[in-house]
Amino acid sequence: MNPDAVLDAFAAGDISRDEAKRRLMGATFMDSGCAKLDLYRELRTGGPEVVYCEGKTPAQVAEIFDVMVRHGGRALGTRAEAAHLAALPASLKGRYDPVSRLLSAGTAAGAGQGKVVVVSAGTSDLPVAEEAAGTLEYLGTRVVRHYDCGVAGIHRLLSVVGEMDDASAVIAVAGMEGALPSVVGGAVTPPVIAVPTSVGYGASFQGLAALLAMMNSCAPGVAVVNIDNGFGAGFLAHKINMRMMGRPGPGSA
Repeated sequence: MNPDAVLDAFAAGDISRDEAKRRLMGATFMDSGCAKLDLYRELRTGGPEVVYCEGKTPAQVAEIFDVMVRHGGRALGTRAEAAHLAALPASLKGRYDPVSRLLSAGTAAGAGQGKVVVVSAGTSDLPVAEEAAGTLEYLGTRVVRHYDCGVAGIHRLLSVVGEMDDASAVIAVAGMEGALPSVVGGAVTPPVIAVPTSVGYGASFQGLAALLAMMNSCAPGVAVVNIDNGFGAGFLAHKINMRMMGRPGPGSA
């Protein structure tokens, strides 16, 4: 049953509080066979459930995507492979980006709203930066990209930093020593979401050095997500952008 219908029935006195709770709990997810899909997450949180494809077979991803597209019109998957795209029925209109490893299907995103800047330290950070940017665009936020702006040639960053002040948020993606978010955080007005990447030589410890550096940033207003978590940064920046625009999220009235 549609959650709105359950609430209307409860408001009219047709069902008890306990019955409304029971129906709502049962209506908010669907067992696809290999996963229990949180179909009404967007109504609760302002953002839809997204499929983590790594470790899932192409058949499992295809099954999940089919349910999500039939229910909500579209679906997004992260850490996907070309084999996951190949498994999708042509009717789902699947799209795959091998750089970000994002897989989407169903209705394509329209024009983005607001503004979030994604800046990366180096070209090697591009997959994580594009995962963040692609997530934002799927969710409906406009993205401005500035890549290869690392602090080793800080004039590259300074040439674009003026374009960040009117953004709702800035996502700063860096590996190695992870200095980029601190520099950005000390130069711009919007909140900065720092994304450490696993890019770097041995003592970078697969991104741990960048993670610790970002968590110890002396610049206020810098928050940090997990190593290589471009999706998490993009999702968070989208929610900030919606708030800045006076909209708690896509599912809000």
